[in-house]
Amino acid sequence: MRASLVCLMVIVAGLSASTATGQATARACTSSEEPGAACLLGRQRVVQLPHGDVYWHIDRFRSAAIARKAGLSTSTVVEAFNATWLFTLSGDSWRAKGGERAAKIGPLPVLPASGYQAEYLRSIFVPGTSAPLHTHSGPEAFFAVDGDTCLETPDGVQIGRGAGNSLLVRAGPPMLLMAIGKVPRRGFALILHDADAPPTTLTQAWQPTGLCTRQLAADQMKATSPM
Repeated sequence: MRASLVCLMVIVAGLSASTATGQATARACTSSEEPGAACLLGRQRVVQLPHGDVYWHIDRFRSAAIARKAGLSTSTVVEAFNATWLFTLSGDSWRAKGGERAAKIGPLPVLPASGYQAEYLRSIFVPGTSAPLHTHSGPEAFFAVDGDTCLETPDGVQIGRGAGNSLLVRAGPPMLLMAIGKVPRRGFALILHDADAPPTTLTQAWQPTGLCTRQLAADQMKATSPM
């Protein structure tokens, strides 16, 4: 029991060194995909969103050319994690032709604006890595290609497990995103914000209660516990 408590203290104490400048970044992605801070995969100005509820559709394609033909004016094609991806903002029933559906996330709690901008991020976080505390001027959605996700805001905590897990947070509240579990978390994020407002603002006005840190420690304890 004592050894387990010591192990838990070491895990928690080491988390601060794993904090990356994650979601609050405008650094463009490169072809190198190494663990570390998030980067900007793409940015698109959206003059008008679809009527009704808006969803983030994520599809895989064999090539960028095929993906572009399947997309809409609200689509963005990116290359990441050894695949071509089509990101589309559309209604609930829309489907991309010729691709493999990965996820549909929403409805997105979009705020009224005269115009919007979609920012798509890529990140690779080893367990314990977190983005800096920040807020967004629009909703943010997360999709994990693999790995586990913990998101804490003043409203509470959300946890996503395994390949394909997704989370969604409204505009406004400060947040902490952390990779938990046992394997690196590879994923994407969408920030859909008012084009006239900054997408991301760093903050220290709120501090997390440690819910994600405790979940990470529990995951690590399970990973090291004897059978």
